[in-house]
Amino acid sequence: MNIEKADFIIKNIHILTMDGEKRQYKNGVIAITGDTISYIGDNMPHMDAKNIIDGKGKIALPGLINTHTHSAMIIFRGYGNDLPLWDWLSKKMWPLEDQLTAQDAYWLSLLAMAEMIQSGTTTFSDMYMFMDKTAEATSSSGMRAVLARGLQGPDDKSNLRMEETKSLYKDWHNGANGRIRVRVAPHAIYTCSTKYLKECIKLAISLDTGMHTHVSETHKEVEDCLKANGKTPVKYLYDLGFFDLPSIAAHCVHLNDEDIDLLKEKNVQIAHCPASNLKLASGIAPIPKLVKNGINVALGTDGASSNNNLSMMKEMNLTSIIHKGITGDPTIIPAPYALEMATINGARALNWQDEIGSLEKGKKADVILVDTSAPHWQPINDIPSNMVYSSQSSDIDTVIVNGKILMEDGILKTIDLDRVYYEVNRIRDNLMFQS
Repeated sequence: MNIEKADFIIKNIHILTMDGEKRQYKNGVIAITGDTISYIGDNMPHMDAKNIIDGKGKIALPGLINTHTHSAMIIFRGYGNDLPLWDWLSKKMWPLEDQLTAQDAYWLSLLAMAEMIQSGTTTFSDMYMFMDKTAEATSSSGMRAVLARGLQGPDDKSNLRMEETKSLYKDWHNGANGRIRVRVAPHAIYTCSTKYLKECIKLAISLDTGMHTHVSETHKEVEDCLKANGKTPVKYLYDLGFFDLPSIAAHCVHLNDEDIDLLKEKNVQIAHCPASNLKLASGIAPIPKLVKNGINVALGTDGASSNNNLSMMKEMNLTSIIHKGITGDPTIIPAPYALEMATINGARALNWQDEIGSLEKGKKADVILVDTSAPHWQPINDIPSNMVYSSQSSDIDTVIVNGKILMEDGILKTIDLDRVYYEVNRIRDNLMFQS
């Protein structure tokens, strides 16, 4: 009898598969061969494995998926706090962003990735500048990402940004062993003219890729669009044909009923960023209404500049509890659904659901192990509830992406934190002391 060979097997582990049947294995086994899950179930498979990981006292689930962030903006964590969005952008962020360099973005992105890995995120969707350097950092960190150069225009750099997007796609789409994909990302309707948005749409069509943008984040954005165009941001983008392409719409805080109908019609994917929306006082997105209308809602952290951390554990918790509070309905966004939003819904939002987002045989081996030994986990009456309402980022023990261990026993394997801290503090000193 031929015995299959696996690179490693995780045994004695409680598994939340997040698959279509929401299966759990209380004393389960996961075998990983190459970049793929080759077995998952209750019983030890007939396999030889190079390494055996004992998962006793731990929970396995798919890696968390952050569908909207700006990784290199981590340099602005704690800077420009307690301001509304427009003042925060125009008076604090943009002036200092002009001083950042490409090499700065490499180290800043690595810091963000270290934080994401340590809090259980395996895939992120990023929009910013110097994205070729973020791609390099993604490749070396081992993470999975959908990357997009933020586009604004017209101005003297509009064409350059377009060319950077083309180069990013050429150099990195399906790169890093298939871990990187590239999209087109006009920043927002208030930083892009109608003509420029049409050029972005044409570019995405030519590259056969999707879109990523901010939509209806603030009252000001909606009011300005109504005054200028006689329609909401959602209707404006809809009429341009923007949503004819696979689209991630970040925030979507201020929507009317017609907006929701249009988003549903075009299967627009929503990236809900509750912490950032709360901190900037942008509002609270009507997530229960979107979900009720059959719209896929995933989660994002936004940048650490407006959230102050990149923890998807925090976003899961906030998403579940704030919507209960504002609706007065404790059944809204139950814990199992919040977990779906952070895993399989995120994979759907990125059009990556065939490979990631759930633990199933044949899917990519993006797995996290959560340690349940801390007091805040005890007693364990319901694992999904404990994951959403009790767990903390520090509970993440092991992170695997594409079959490669990026963190084990809480220790990063692919990122030299001491070097990253040194470089990031050097960048901070150069920026802040010159401003």
